[in-house]
Amino acid sequence: MHLRRLPTKGPRVIQGPGENAGVVDIGDGFAAVFKMESHNHPSFIEPYQGAATGVGGILRDVFTMGARPIASLNSLRFGRPDHPRTPELLRGVVAGIGGYGNCIGVPTVGGELAFDERYDGNILVNAFTCGVARADRIFYGRATGIGNSILYIGAKTGRDGIHGATMASDEFSQGGPSQRPTMQVGDPFMGKLLIEACLQLFSEDVLLGIQDMGAAGLTSSSVEMAGRANNGIELDLDSVPRRAKAMTPYEILLSESQERMLLVARPGMEARVLEICAHWDLDAAVIGKVTDTQRWVIKATPGYCPLTDPDAPRAPAVVCDLPIGVLTDDAPVYERPRAARGRPLPAVDEGAIPVPRDLGHELLELLGSPNVGSRAWVWRQYDQIVRGGTIVRPGSDAAVVRVPCEKDGHVVEKLLAFAADCNGRMCELDPFAGGAMAIAEVCRNLACSGAEPIGITDCLNFGNPERPEVMDSFARAIDGLAAACSALGVPIVSGNVSLYNETDGKAILPTPTVAAVGLVASLDDIVTAPFKREGDVVLLLGEAACAGARALGGSEWLVRKTGKLGGDAPAIDLEAEARLQKLVLRLARAHVLASAHDVSDGGLATALAECCTAGGPGVGARIEVAAQPSPLEATAALFGEAPSRVVISVEPGALATVLELARAAGVPASRIGETAGRALSIAAAPLGSLSVPVDDLRASRDGCLKGIVGD
Repeated sequence: MHLRRLPTKGPRVIQGPGENAGVVDIGDGFAAVFKMESHNHPSFIEPYQGAATGVGGILRDVFTMGARPIASLNSLRFGRPDHPRTPELLRGVVAGIGGYGNCIGVPTVGGELAFDERYDGNILVNAFTCGVARADRIFYGRATGIGNSILYIGAKTGRDGIHGATMASDEFSQGGPSQRPTMQVGDPFMGKLLIEACLQLFSEDVLLGIQDMGAAGLTSSSVEMAGRANNGIELDLDSVPRRAKAMTPYEILLSESQERMLLVARPGMEARVLEICAHWDLDAAVIGKVTDTQRWVIKATPGYCPLTDPDAPRAPAVVCDLPIGVLTDDAPVYERPRAARGRPLPAVDEGAIPVPRDLGHELLELLGSPNVGSRAWVWRQYDQIVRGGTIVRPGSDAAVVRVPCEKDGHVVEKLLAFAADCNGRMCELDPFAGGAMAIAEVCRNLACSGAEPIGITDCLNFGNPERPEVMDSFARAIDGLAAACSALGVPIVSGNVSLYNETDGKAILPTPTVAAVGLVASLDDIVTAPFKREGDVVLLLGEAACAGARALGGSEWLVRKTGKLGGDAPAIDLEAEARLQKLVLRLARAHVLASAHDVSDGGLATALAECCTAGGPGVGARIEVAAQPSPLEATAALFGEAPSRVVISVEPGALATVLELARAAGVPASRIGETAGRALSIAAAPLGSLSVPVDDLRASRDGCLKGIVGD
């Protein structure tokens, strides 16, 4: 009900929510196919396999639509850096993502990482993948054509993953979930064979429908295919390939064994499907047919096990017969009660906010925070360049990947950009503003990279929706997402909802994670965050919509100083945000930007330090920010995380052009300094000034995770 308020249509949208992935037109007869999903609870129980199978699942969602996967991202949340399980969980999850993605040959080109005590008992592992397909060859998960054969292909079915779907909608307690599943185990090498087999099946046009066996396995995949086509389906479980003896129909239907797909073949093409699968060394079998009954009918021979006695006589009997509708569109729609949080977060007393005495020390300490510093320890474990298309690697505002698209012997090169974002603290302070800020930042990251945002996918991570305050937070966050999408003109075309993320009644921070896909018009339009050379002019585009204590609300600096999250979230002006992003993209396409980097975690001072250290040997800068009425407001100007600000650098000869374009666009633009030397110097009256060598800035950033994972 609440999700229906999200904008899902637009001139580029080919397929919105409701299928395995969203599809957006990227021109010249090609489309980007993408989605984000969660694998939170499995990753908390078994970090490596939980994260690995999360990557495998999202890859299948994308190539199921007929697309070859070309890039992946991830968004990760862990508990306190000093929590005893955090090192194990972080190492395991990162290794699982890298282990699967690296082996299957899809580059992991970016993502995000945050820590907070609210994730101590319930981490978040959200995985994103984008693929590219011909726009006229998109495949859908629909069981069409009465009498057509249904085929199972991929790995054999075992008992792994049973109750995985119910566990994902279960609260944790100190003893774990109430129904502990057998953990799914991924096989990226089998996954690679499955990709290639499916792409060959698509190219030979032998299929009418295809669906990944994800959560709830054969049950959900078959029901969803029938429901989308408004047909019935009949399955014979005796024919399902299996690797565990004496499996019951219940176990076969709910197994979440990985690397499996369900297909509907074109009439007479069953033999060709089986032949192609045999070529790729995949199990395959005809296991059912499409019917006109609009019922889900499951048959199995009592006691039959092909592994024990394959020649035993079979007499399949009906073990389940249900209307498709009660499992799909006719299922109950809950309108859960909503109520604002009974006890608001404590206000932040302006008098209790300390005035920084040593700004250089403050900046180095902030850069060394696990929530602000470099993520290089993470992304160095990922293959970022497999397939040879990655142009901008992790470490800038967005990744950019070159994709050669072939159609009828002609190759067209497309440039796609990717970013993911969410600040759960801002959503806790104000779900509406936090949701809007997530959309604004992920699109701003694309604009700063020279890309036009063309589509968004979401992964909405919340606590128990049966609690009115959680339901209220969920609904308000959706309204924030919707408002920002409407203001920026970018639709949400796919997504996922992950609820019951809490342990012993303590919910995670509301975390509506979003990932965005952008289209870069030309190689020359690409912009990255690092300062490029000495002598360039540094400007600040845009301005915060609030000042003082509110501009510091939810910031890493304030939480570290006060030891708590409280007060009001910074304000966001969506109209001003839209003007800023249009201006930055115009400047990128005019090729006048040497660098561009948005102001977000850690504030303006951190953004400037990142520009000095994010690439190459590093270039320093001499900066003077506008004088503020008080030390508190100067502190907020440096360390506040209010949105809608971008740091750019340009050659001196381009300064007048940039200022004129900004004036015409209605975007505040101020010259704040120039690139120079091997130190970052910032003057912030009346607070004071700092000067820190670039090497010290880099060392602090690079060491941010050492306290968790060591050297």
